[in-house]
Amino acid sequence: MNFDSADAMTIAAAVREGNVSAVDVTKAALARIATRNHQFNCFTTITAEAALADAARIDEEIAQGNNPGILAGVPFAVKNLFDIAGLTTLAGSKINADNPPATQDATAVAKLRQAGAVLLGALNMDEYAYGFVTENSHYGATHNPHDLQRVAGGSSGGSAAAVGGGLVPVTLGSDTNGSIRVPAALCGVFGLKPTYGRLSRAGVALFSSSFDHIGPFARSVQDIAVVFDVLQGKDDRDPICTKRPPMETLHVTYHQDISAIKIAISTDYFTKSAQAEALAAVQKVADALDVTEYVSIPEADRARAAAFVITASEGANLHLDKLQRRPEDFDPATRDRFLAGALIPSSWYLQAQRFRRWYRDRVREVFQNVDIILAPTTPISAPLIGQQTMILDDEEILIRPHLGLFTQPLSFIGLPVLSVPIQRPDALPLGVQLIAAPYNEALILQVAAVLEAKGVISAPVIFNG
Repeated sequence: MNFDSADAMTIAAAVREGNVSAVDVTKAALARIATRNHQFNCFTTITAEAALADAARIDEEIAQGNNPGILAGVPFAVKNLFDIAGLTTLAGSKINADNPPATQDATAVAKLRQAGAVLLGALNMDEYAYGFVTENSHYGATHNPHDLQRVAGGSSGGSAAAVGGGLVPVTLGSDTNGSIRVPAALCGVFGLKPTYGRLSRAGVALFSSSFDHIGPFARSVQDIAVVFDVLQGKDDRDPICTKRPPMETLHVTYHQDISAIKIAISTDYFTKSAQAEALAAVQKVADALDVTEYVSIPEADRARAAAFVITASEGANLHLDKLQRRPEDFDPATRDRFLAGALIPSSWYLQAQRFRRWYRDRVREVFQNVDIILAPTTPISAPLIGQQTMILDDEEILIRPHLGLFTQPLSFIGLPVLSVPIQRPDALPLGVQLIAAPYNEALILQVAAVLEAKGVISAPVIFNG
């Protein structure tokens, strides 16, 4: 088996059937990390000893005739804001490095381990998840596997690059304003932001409680679907985690009929500030699905503005004590954003929340006539590390805040979105968002499976070291 390119379900089947041991799979993954991570800079901590012990336990379970779980022997890693028992949860910061180790795994980490997956470590990110580039001043920039001179996106950049570069087939990240979808698009992998509250955030360092989601990265639709299903379920440790029952396990089939699913292309806001290549990626998906309908999401620009107000305010409030005691230990860019957030008047925050309710109702009306909406994930492909500006609509604008141009209006009301990868010959990958009404992840994954079967979307392992 080629461990570099094997997806999670292929690995798990081989381990359960005894064709390969979980220990050998884990050793191979650790060897890849040892060879490549110094160029990608994905991992901030590698848990080799614990991983090999977990893998050995899985092999023992199989030897005794027991089922070790649907993800038996699958290597995975998580953004370093997920608690891992025995490790300090960094959340991309220097300040948090002084905290004591976590006493238990985050719920999502525990669920994957219970399903037989093997945790290999923690991954790089923007400090406190506030950013879209993963150019971390404390732990270094994460490099895009398609071009090591370019950003991986953020804030879950380490999670996306680890999957795209073949270090592990599955990772977890978090998404406030686009922090799963942006790096998934730039690194050419699948990234799912589920419905707000559907997956437990217990044991996850939050940035903005009313926005934060967790979700998986993977190289196939089936892997995304299986990991998503494993992660579902009510969790009393997270008061936001939905009481809605988990969806039925989605057994992805690649020749299913999706003709009854109404799909439309987003217009207006989602086309005004995208480079031609980003719009072409959306059209490629639309053509493959024979989509000719268009739909407008009203007031998306105001939704993005309100999202900035709320997340900056909530994030600043969460870190006020650190800002007062240790301002010099922040990444300067993060510190300045939080300080600006702390100065936002409460009346602005309240007005943004009122608008949020209005906007949610307007978008709900849109979904009365359509099931899936297509939109670009990012306005451009991956910029260079250190690049500060880009040209959109003949105007030079800052890169860091604007990579989330098309993701923020959707996080604002917690819609489920899958960023699917469009690979381009002799060019960097791009992402297309498949957007649905709350709790309709199954529809998104069904459409994505058809696109994958047609060869329109894919996530091959890339290593340009």
